[in-house]
Amino acid sequence: MDRKERVRAGFEAVEDELQAISRWMYENPETAYKEFESSRRLVEFLGANGFAVEYPAYGLDTAFAARAGSSGPEVIICAEYDALPAIGHACGHNIIATSALGAGAAVAALADDLGIRVTVLGTPAEENIGGKVDLINAGAFKGAAAAMMIHPSPEDTVDPMALAITHLSVDYYGKDAHASAAPWEGRNALDAFVQLYIGVSTFRQHMHPTDKIHGIPVHGGDAPNIIPSHTRSEWYVRAATAERLTEMTARFKAIAEAAALATGCTVEFAKTGYEYEDILSEPTMVELFAANAENLGRKMARAKDRPAASVGSTDMGNVSHVVPAIHPMIGMDTKGAVNHQPEFAAHTITEDGERAMRDGALAMAWTIVDMAEQDLWDQLVRP
Repeated sequence: MDRKERVRAGFEAVEDELQAISRWMYENPETAYKEFESSRRLVEFLGANGFAVEYPAYGLDTAFAARAGSSGPEVIICAEYDALPAIGHACGHNIIATSALGAGAAVAALADDLGIRVTVLGTPAEENIGGKVDLINAGAFKGAAAAMMIHPSPEDTVDPMALAITHLSVDYYGKDAHASAAPWEGRNALDAFVQLYIGVSTFRQHMHPTDKIHGIPVHGGDAPNIIPSHTRSEWYVRAATAERLTEMTARFKAIAEAAALATGCTVEFAKTGYEYEDILSEPTMVELFAANAENLGRKMARAKDRPAASVGSTDMGNVSHVVPAIHPMIGMDTKGAVNHQPEFAAHTITEDGERAMRDGALAMAWTIVDMAEQDLWDQLVRP
């Protein structure tokens, strides 16, 4: 039996357990840096399947590093497992996590034979804050030869585009007053937020297709009969490159400052998470993954064939700027549902969702085998 068939057999030996873990995660979602039960469940699986597990890891309570192999180039398989507020695993992180576990378990038994080290790295808080940036800063990717993960999506794309993003909170400060008896004595911080929202909406027709600004109010005042003296809103600003993101952030702040001036309020800005970088897909790994996915019956599209406007952001982009990396999107027939919808979350535990988990795990594991068997480490383009 060749190595790829041994990998397939290794995955199939744990496939039922991985499906059970994915369903459990769907039923028990945990948000950023609160993934205590999820990380524990993943660590238990890895420990039972021959990995030496460090948990917690790198100073983060819900991060882990599970390692196999004694020497050689290190390949890191990233697992995400944080859910979205209110709508759970509507970005499919239960599939991301179990694909990472499956790929790791399938290739771990061959690690010494291949002359490599395999690390399944638990990366919390992708949906908010950016746990991979904390891990980069703590040295988790130092010296690694390559990193990879997959992400579920309505469509297969081997080298997806991802936008740079910054997370900002905006606080407006005005003056309280009785909203009926003496509103002229107040300065309305809610009006300032409304002007900001309208200003952003007005600006949208002038944005590039890959420019994005979107936000929500999180505090709008205390009572209808009090002129609000304080409002807070949370915003994401995105762009195709770091340079364009700098321009977009400056424009956003100018709109916010104009709203403050128009309403007689003051404004303060604060970053609420790390900036995410655009993603760099390593060319050799892209071609290997695409070929392996095709052997599983998936014809992977390329980013150039996808609408540039239909993209999000990920802290895997930051990883791709420090180590050769890929982040393929694995398609599911979601019947029209898209990421960040409850219907998408529900699809992750269907037969089609389980196939996405299986194909993602095998394509990653086979790609690792290819790199080791062909000794391609020196050919990988380092950022």
